[in-house]
Amino acid sequence: MSKTADDPRIDAYIAAAAPFAQPILRDWRALVHRCCPEAEEDIKWRMPHFIFRGKILSRMAAFKAHCSIGFWFGEVVNGGEDSKNGSGSAGRDGMGDLGKLRSAPDLPPQAEQEAMLTRAMALIESGSTPAWLLARSKAPKPLPEMPAEFATALQANAAAQAGYAGLAPGQQREYLDWIIEAKRTETRARRVAQAIEWLSEGKTRNWKYANC
Repeated sequence: MSKTADDPRIDAYIAAAAPFAQPILRDWRALVHRCCPEAEEDIKWRMPHFIFRGKILSRMAAFKAHCSIGFWFGEVVNGGEDSKNGSGSAGRDGMGDLGKLRSAPDLPPQAEQEAMLTRAMALIESGSTPAWLLARSKAPKPLPEMPAEFATALQANAAAQAGYAGLAPGQQREYLDWIIEAKRTETRARRVAQAIEWLSEGKTRNWKYANC
């Protein structure tokens, strides 16, 4: 089957990424199309996504100091057990299933990358639903209303907006609760600024304790 045409928006995304990130993004894009010629490209939540048979196969993102690569199914990374939120596996650092990627050597061996994609394709073809999505649908809990100043700050920072969109609802709630709990205007402003900085780096609210 012939290769699906590249989306020019992803060309532009890669060109705008930091120099360290560009080869990582280009290589992953090429690998996806090599392993899955049917994959189509799209931009969702300001990040490049690869779609297979109408479902998200993989996505990639570039931040200030690292890249992230994720799958709709966490199983493709941790050997069968679904990651809790579909965008990060237990024990890995940063948003994504492959941890924080700062250079090509941070990626697993190519054979392992290909195996991940093969498993992801098989799960989509089987009609499976990720366990994290099933759990979310069973017990939906609405998020608190986003403070106006936080919403404005996110809109002004594309990297932070992408980082926030890539978090699980529970991780989004941690940021929202932290900001809402601030009683003083000055304290809330400091927390908003800190949240934007961390989100632009792909960090969760409690990233400092992730490896404790």
